[in-house]
Amino acid sequence: MDLNQLALFAAVAESSSFSTAAKKLGVPKSSVSRGISRLEASLGVQLLHRTTRRVALSTAGLALYERVAPTLASLRKSVLDLPEREEEPSGVLRLTAVVDWGSTLLADVVTRFVARYPTVKVDLHLDNRVVDLVAEGFDAAVRLSINPLRDSSLRARKLGPLSLRIYASPGYLARKGTPRHPRELASHTWISFRSPKPFRLEGPGETVLIPQGGAIVCDDMFFMREALRLGAGIGFLPTMLAEPEVAEGRLVPVMPRWSILAGTMWFVSTAERHMPRKVSAFRDFLMEALRQRPLPP
Repeated sequence: MDLNQLALFAAVAESSSFSTAAKKLGVPKSSVSRGISRLEASLGVQLLHRTTRRVALSTAGLALYERVAPTLASLRKSVLDLPEREEEPSGVLRLTAVVDWGSTLLADVVTRFVARYPTVKVDLHLDNRVVDLVAEGFDAAVRLSINPLRDSSLRARKLGPLSLRIYASPGYLARKGTPRHPRELASHTWISFRSPKPFRLEGPGETVLIPQGGAIVCDDMFFMREALRLGAGIGFLPTMLAEPEVAEGRLVPVMPRWSILAGTMWFVSTAERHMPRKVSAFRDFLMEALRQRPLPP
């Protein structure tokens, strides 16, 4: 049985008019009339008595209305009460991000977001692999990418560029000296990120390629920061991660006019036609937080 036909019937029964029901439902009067006729044909009974002046329920029509009206009202309420249809965000928001950025960038934002929207629960997964959002049931991800994102199943909003700069501990620089130009870096002990390609170090009017590798090679920025703090060598860190250490005097910027463009930060979500309110609210909240405190240049 077509539930749309039952909805048409209930609207006519409540208004005692094909015209009023059609106006209420936003459909042509002819569609209402055809729907009722098909419903009567499928049931094999007459549901409505029609005259030129009025429409009235038959005995069978009254019995049907009393049975289906509560169910239709319950179905309508269930649909309208879906969390994603509500103006106020609600439900479980499943996010993923790499460990480093989830710990530094998102901790403060997520804390303030759930305080602002107490009916939202955030399920944050920190993972250094590229997660398949659709297959693994995630709503969104915060990602760092060097190249533009081309996956047509996803939608992405740019959060801003991310750069790395060179840092070392005061103790290391006291022992090894402070380089003033990239050509002096070859004599220093490097702590390096794992990368198949050389790093492009850009400075005033020139670009220098820095080979990957060193005394210590790693793939975690927190390890890198701790190793640099302990005086193990010289290396790159995101400015966001290094700023607190510089303020406390535990790290020193080296050649501050030189940096590496590490890529672009993106907010990535599944390309649904209607973005869930909890996802759009978090996206807007994150972007507003970055407008107030932008990613360091």
